[in-house]
Amino acid sequence: MKTTAPPSRPTGTRRAPRKPVDVRGWLGGIRFSGFMAIMLGLVVLAAFVLVPTVGTYVDQRQQIAALQQAVQATEEEVAALEAQRDRFDDPAYITAQARERLYYVRPGEVVYLVDNDLPDELLPREQEPVSDDVEITRTDWMSQFVRTLTEAGIAQTVAPITIGVPDTPDPDETDATPAP
Repeated sequence: MKTTAPPSRPTGTRRAPRKPVDVRGWLGGIRFSGFMAIMLGLVVLAAFVLVPTVGTYVDQRQQIAALQQAVQATEEEVAALEAQRDRFDDPAYITAQARERLYYVRPGEVVYLVDNDLPDELLPREQEPVSDDVEITRTDWMSQFVRTLTEAGIAQTVAPITIGVPDTPDPDETDATPAP
């Protein structure tokens, strides 16, 4: 038996143009039955039932991912705080912190604190000298009064109201005149 190879096409030859597909003929072969209508209705119903469930699932997965990131950040923070706590077991670290933060010294040591040791760019600029001349400023006292009342009205914190004489006198108060 002798096998023959399929005829080879010479390069550069054109293929035969494809025939257009007749969609009407293909759609005409589909028959719509009652069973198909029921199945199509069930598919649509399943889509309506599953789409919100899938949306809820995706939202919950996003929340879980966000919570996992928050847990990981909290675990890193806890690890950093534990490392800092472990550093306080070292007496040399405690001594260094007391010297730096609280300016503690050992007996017999002399400490020199340098005031205004800021770089030139961080130093405050020179201010103009204060004049001896009294100047009258023109302000609208009514608008300032209304602004003060408005700010007091929208304040979020309220000072506690004290009625009568407080139980313990405040030692900082030097005014001993009673209120009317």
